[in-house]
Amino acid sequence: MVVVASSVFILLLTVLSRSSHAAPGRNTCDSLENGYQCRPNVTHHWGQYSSYFSVPSDISDEIPHGCRVTFAQVLSRHGARDPTTYKTALYKVLVDNIQRSVTSFKGKYSFLKNYEYSLGAEQLSVFGQQQMFNSGAKFYNRYGALAGQNPLFIRTTVSHRVIVSAENFTQGYHEMMRHDKDASRKGDYPYSPVVLDKNQGPNVTLSHNLCDAYERRNRSISDEARETWASVFIPPIWTRLHRDLPGLDSVNLRLSDIVLLMDLCPFETVASPTGAISPFCYLFSEQEWQQYSYFKSVNTYYAFSHGATLGPTQGVGWVNELIARMTASPVEDVTSVNHTLDDDTKTFPVGKGHVLFADFGHDNGMTTIFSAMGLYNDTKPLAFDHLDSAKTNGGYSAAWTVPFAARMYVEKMECEGEKKELVRVIVNDRVQPLKQCGADRLGRCTLDAFVSSLEFARNGGKWDKCFT
Repeated sequence: MVVVASSVFILLLTVLSRSSHAAPGRNTCDSLENGYQCRPNVTHHWGQYSSYFSVPSDISDEIPHGCRVTFAQVLSRHGARDPTTYKTALYKVLVDNIQRSVTSFKGKYSFLKNYEYSLGAEQLSVFGQQQMFNSGAKFYNRYGALAGQNPLFIRTTVSHRVIVSAENFTQGYHEMMRHDKDASRKGDYPYSPVVLDKNQGPNVTLSHNLCDAYERRNRSISDEARETWASVFIPPIWTRLHRDLPGLDSVNLRLSDIVLLMDLCPFETVASPTGAISPFCYLFSEQEWQQYSYFKSVNTYYAFSHGATLGPTQGVGWVNELIARMTASPVEDVTSVNHTLDDDTKTFPVGKGHVLFADFGHDNGMTTIFSAMGLYNDTKPLAFDHLDSAKTNGGYSAAWTVPFAARMYVEKMECEGEKKELVRVIVNDRVQPLKQCGADRLGRCTLDAFVSSLEFARNGGKWDKCFT
């Protein structure tokens, strides 16, 4: 298991408080309870490159009065990271070309003259580490009453940034436990996650790339949607940049290059240890950021959600594992489950004493899981061929669902006056209404109704279409 130096954020002792206040002298953009809150009219519109923030909810996410949580599962995306290796090379070339060609940088563009591209590739940033520390602390604050007698069981994908995110999460979780005077059990540190590696077998429920037919054919829909929307919202930006930056004509910018330039805003922001907003963010208007976020949402929706024929099917295996955990029963699945691991109680415990679970993966895998669960299934298909598309987005947003350090809580509870256990699902602090299982006014279904509503997953989705 990878070991990460934690001194950078262990020193941030305010996360040991149950409040969301930052330490004196610290940038207060990111808090334990509410996530990233500075300039939300911009920073909450970066699609999956947004940093976790508490999404507005029509239903309170507080544990209802008279109820006791009996089970809690968190499914989390890794924290904020550097760009991918492929993208970081593109960003550097783009910046170099602009600096070499533009003859005058004035006003909000002036920083570009001496800007030096220094982003790495793939790795979790210090800011991302702090996000995950905060996430673990928040999870303990919410479900710490269960931690007294129940160990936290952890799984991750084999990706380095995901493993490190899990470690940061457990550091925050354990620090809260250590400082909890009511905790009857202090737990053992460090925690040892089960790492889902394809060397253990081809099936990994936290990944999305097992469905052959999808990988071969179905990307064309998302490519078309993304390119069409780019052709609608990018040209006015292209025109403005060429007007403001003399000499830019010689760069021969494509529409996709403008998107790359916008990407530098979120990536440079999370590269700062404090999450200080990058000057790249000021190159574009609030409306343009909303259009950019919609660009990211369109791609996610048509690549991995209900807009993709086989998108939800790729999340079926994890949903069947969730059912097993919630009902303390064996996993029944013929899709992406690794039964060598899931049939062994050491690598997939269920039943008494195992009610706290934390799984860590990537945004695309989480999107397929949300879809397999039936979340956002009443979303209207996202339009992408006219400028008003972003104003009528059908209620789906990648920034709301899978930002950096995104988290879904699935909780069971026993409540006074209720004969059956109730289930609730919360994504980034937004309570999902669970209409598919007849949720009450607090967004809860009975356990039986919730499991019944997962018929798509229990029947294997469209897994038979994955290999035809």
